[in-house]
Amino acid sequence: MRSLKVRFALLLGATALLVVLAALGVLASIAAAERTIDRTLAAQARLELLAELSGRLTQFGLAAVETVGSPDAQPEAMAIARANADKALASVDEALARSIQVSDDPKDRMAYAARTRPMAQLRAARAILDRQVQQITRRAAEPEQRQNAIKGALNGFGAMTGQPLSFLIEAERRSMVLGSEEARALADRLRLAAALAVGAALAILLVLYRSLIRPTLARIEAVRRAAIAVGRGELDIRLSVAVRDELGLLVASFNRMAARLGRREARVAADRAALEETIQARTADLRAANARLEAVDRSRRRFFADVSHELRTPLTVILGECDLAARTAARAGERPVDHGPAFATIRKRAQRLKLRVEDLLRVARSESGEIELDRRALGAASVLAEAIDNAASEAARRRVALIFEPGREDVEISADREWLRQVVESLIDNALRHGTGLSRVTVALEAGEAAGAPAAIVTVTDDGPGFGAAQEALFERFRRGARPGEGGFGIGLALARWVVEQHAGTIRLGPGPDGRGAQVRLELPALDPARAHAQSHEQKDDAA
Repeated sequence: MRSLKVRFALLLGATALLVVLAALGVLASIAAAERTIDRTLAAQARLELLAELSGRLTQFGLAAVETVGSPDAQPEAMAIARANADKALASVDEALARSIQVSDDPKDRMAYAARTRPMAQLRAARAILDRQVQQITRRAAEPEQRQNAIKGALNGFGAMTGQPLSFLIEAERRSMVLGSEEARALADRLRLAAALAVGAALAILLVLYRSLIRPTLARIEAVRRAAIAVGRGELDIRLSVAVRDELGLLVASFNRMAARLGRREARVAADRAALEETIQARTADLRAANARLEAVDRSRRRFFADVSHELRTPLTVILGECDLAARTAARAGERPVDHGPAFATIRKRAQRLKLRVEDLLRVARSESGEIELDRRALGAASVLAEAIDNAASEAARRRVALIFEPGREDVEISADREWLRQVVESLIDNALRHGTGLSRVTVALEAGEAAGAPAAIVTVTDDGPGFGAAQEALFERFRRGARPGEGGFGIGLALARWVVEQHAGTIRLGPGPDGRGAQVRLELPALDPARAHAQSHEQKDDAA
């Protein structure tokens, strides 16, 4: 049996069969008991009818004596007694006929046949006594003769009715006794049959329990324990599929579910590990970002301190020179005084202050996007030459040689002249201010290629200590090197990169050609000659 449906169907069928058999047994027992009770009750009823018949016959005999003994007696008494006796006889006959009609037992038929003869004798005795009374009434005239005649008739009537009545009463009494005995025997048989039925039912149920119910319950208990284990997280548990029935299919589905849960838990564990790694990485990034923010915050604080210093120093010099010029002017009557150096110093410091303020404005505007470039076709060499001329005095003051190498030919570019010049000046100024032990700064221009297109290559090279390891960090706003004594705000390279990128170029930091010093390399897209000529004509037309 491969299916639990078949097993449970057999169990239900066996239970239904037991119930049907028990019901049939109960019905058969009830029918047998009813038959026994009916037979006993019928015998009791016939016995009561026989007792009534005996009384009616006695009344008939007394009526006969009264009729014969009293000539003036009413004849209706004899007729009534006769009718009652006949009615009693008919009732007994009907009861006997009814008992034989409802029973197919041969014994009942034999008993009926045995009872018909005494009944015939009783009828005959009643008829004979009736005729004798009539004869005595017609023939005997003397009372004594009547008395003797009626006594003889009654004696004969008694002899004829006594034995049949006794036989019939005894037969019905025996029938009642037999009915009682049969009832007791039936009760004993029913008790034995009930005990046997209970034993058979228990045996069948035990067999069904051991062969069907207990193994099924054991398998269900195994599934329950496995489910509890899975609930505790033991996802490697598996159940054996011994029988391919419905419960076996359930066990197979349970095993597949546990396997899927195990795989899913492995994936969840892997995802959790990846998430932990991501969190750790993001935490590290956040710490680095916080460190950078702290560095920026320190740089900004240092920037504002430097702003105060850088703006206060030129103003102090300017005010001092003004006071000196004023005092010398007050004493001008004594001797003539040359104020040229004082005014030159004032102009120089004011120009330096102006440059610092313009740098701050450029940074603010570059961050807000308010700067608009005025790009025109121009030669890169002229822009570089102008920037070098502006920085020449500072280089001479610092005793640094400022060299310009224009290359074999000029390179036409599309750029904003002022912004590009300021970038180059800022790079030269950075080299002069930050190059400890510096002896020369070289600005060079050459034609080359960048990303497969013509480009103007501008380099600013010095023989100083170089940029160090953190080169890219120098492009951050307000970021400066760690060497003491350096001036400036740390915005020159940041602003230079913004301007170069706005010109679709690139800027890179690195060491000098011989591996010493520092070099800033600008790569700006160059114009082809035809396009440069067209743009120069357009600019002339706009100027006209």
